[in-house]
Amino acid sequence: MASSHLMRGRIIIWLSFLIALTLQAAPWPGALEVLRPSWIILVTFYWVLALPHRVNVGTAMVLGILWDLLLGTTLGIRGMTMAILVYLVAANFKVLRNLALWQQAAIFSGLTLLGKILEFMGEFLVHDVSFNAHFLWAGVLNFLLWPWLFLLMRRVRRHWSIR
Repeated sequence: MASSHLMRGRIIIWLSFLIALTLQAAPWPGALEVLRPSWIILVTFYWVLALPHRVNVGTAMVLGILWDLLLGTTLGIRGMTMAILVYLVAANFKVLRNLALWQQAAIFSGLTLLGKILEFMGEFLVHDVSFNAHFLWAGVLNFLLWPWLFLLMRRVRRHWSIR
């Protein structure tokens, strides 16, 4: 019984990652591309806060590499970025859990911006890319989305009794 409960929890967690990766890869109109939220980062942050013993830096690295493969970008840049961001969240999850949702949203928005800068730096080292400051607007959208995503994910976790 406990084994099937544990397996069901893993399936739900990985299903949420699959949905986030799908949303991340979904096409957006050209002008709105800069507003694309970082779905995979936000979902990973939620699971690290909720279940740090099940979702960790290794999970983030795998998700980042899958994200690179999905987008066809330089392999490992998003994996490295996700690992760094998740390490920062996992190292401070006890503090972050006890903050208000708007405070979590502000911190995660800042971490998303850090992630965008790390992605740029990684791509800059490999390719000749230019920085588009408009992509930083995604941090604002993540700030607005975090409370809603948190409440939705918590409802899913409680409904399926994921521990």
